Amino acid sequence: MTVLASGSKGNSMVVSSARTRILVDAGLSCRELFKRMRLAEEDPATLDAILITHEHQDHVQGLAVTARKLGIPVYFTEATHRAWMRWMAPAKRMTYADWLKSRAEAGARDQGLGTRDQGAEHGAQGTGIRDEDGLGCEAAVVEEIERVEEVAEVDPCRLPGVEYFRAGSGFCIGDIGVTAFTIPHDAADPVGFVLEADGVRIGLATDLGYVPPNVRQQLRNCDVLMIESNHDLEMLRDGPYPWSVKQRVMSRVGHLSNEATAGFLENDYDGHASYVVLAHLSESNNLPELAQVAAEWALRERMNLLVNKLVLARQHEPIGSICL
Repeated sequence: MTVLASGSKGNSMVVSSARTRILVDAGLSCRELFKRMRLAEEDPATLDAILITHEHQDHVQGLAVTARKLGIPVYFTEATHRAWMRWMAPAKRMTYADWLKSRAEAGARDQGLGTRDQGAEHGAQGTGIRDEDGLGCEAAVVEEIERVEEVAEVDPCRLPGVEYFRAGSGFCIGDIGVTAFTIPHDAADPVGFVLEADGVRIGLATDLGYVPPNVRQQLRNCDVLMIESNHDLEMLRDGPYPWSVKQRVMSRVGHLSNEATAGFLENDYDGHASYVVLAHLSESNNLPELAQVAAEWALRERMNLLVNKLVLARQHEPIGSICL
């Protein structure tokens, strides 16, 4: 398991078995994802699929370009896929008819209507077409129509392949078994994952406002546990965010505080994992030292050389690969 980035500016990680490599979330640009992978000695060309937790920008920023570049399928819940498409579509969808109408109206306002010949000339000017090649206005308009239609055919939501799964169900990607479970977050259908291969279980639970019973159950018997420790409550309350955003972060569909994560680790965590990874730390409302001290205190009776090694995921660089 290699965490490429974790935080409010982008989240992504690679989980691999002997035969399969999965990118979990793609919250950085394609170029930055590939750069981080190479820094971590991971080859982007070996990825088999992309697995998405939810549609927020810091988890899907580079999804479309990365999937198309590598020609690999993307696994979503159906609701998350639809929400992602809605996020991709605004300000990028305009039919040619609407575009032509707006340009014609602008041309009419600027120059008025004249004779048929003048109208043709004005129409060409209204669409921004210049007859520099001597094609004549009609031919130039046809050429512009074809160019615009060709551009319109590039669908920003196009993916090489889409596979749907449901929260609460299990499925396989190559030889990696995946169990998706619902998490409480303000997204369309957010999920966490347990990934299992070669007898090793990795539990991933970030972007959740609290830890409900179903999440506690899914995170048992994991060899690696990655859990959110997003904010320090006092820093959040005194920080720069508007009060409405602070309320959202502290809500039951927001993010786990250091205190909430420590409470889970102390009272509900089974102590099985060899590695506990603290993830999604806020740069504005947390400090790595605060998250670490809170988690270490919660694990004070469990940490030793063999289990419960504490690792902090970073926003701006990948962490060393965790191999089991």
